[in-house]
Amino acid sequence: MDWAARREAMVDALEAEGRVDDPATLAALRAVPRHEFVTERKRDSAYADTPLPIGDGQTISAPHMVAIMTDLLDLSPGDRVLEIGTGCGYHAAVTAEIVGPEGVFSVEYHDSLAEQARERLDRLGYGGVSVRAGDGKQGWPDHAPYDRAYLTCAAPDFPEAVVGQVRPGGVLLSPLGTARQTLVRARKREDGSLDREDHGGVRFVEMQ
Repeated sequence: MDWAARREAMVDALEAEGRVDDPATLAALRAVPRHEFVTERKRDSAYADTPLPIGDGQTISAPHMVAIMTDLLDLSPGDRVLEIGTGCGYHAAVTAEIVGPEGVFSVEYHDSLAEQARERLDRLGYGGVSVRAGDGKQGWPDHAPYDRAYLTCAAPDFPEAVVGQVRPGGVLLSPLGTARQTLVRARKREDGSLDREDHGGVRFVEMQ
């Protein structure tokens, strides 16, 4: 299987559809081998623009959604980024392509997924990404403050602890809601409040 060609075709399609045009995001999507992050039986669908199951009731997000979220985060090399919901590690790898692996700190609720993601990221050259199992609602205070924080699972609202761990001027991004979810981008003001923008309806696995 020519995985590189299929990956190029996937990104070319996203670009042609106008889903993403940021050069850094496109380059990151072209660099990360998505087929390495899906189960063996779903590997043939790795470069389809669709979410796929990864076990424990979790999914790998559709490529267009990863691209949209990466664009909205407005990442820069050297940023310190908190991810809530490591899953298989794909989104963390895309983030690491832009900011550098040492700038990514990811929290996964499921011990087994955290361990698998850690091993996979290390094997694929993203060993600098820090992954731990824990309650994402508590964030990861040891490495705060963060320039950016995002959730790959839907929450009723931005977790208070996560908001507190983002620096003033930093950006948070998450699907918010339960039965109906909206992708919300927020910039943290100096007083700690959030300036919010809605970016359309989405459907994510709910936060545990």
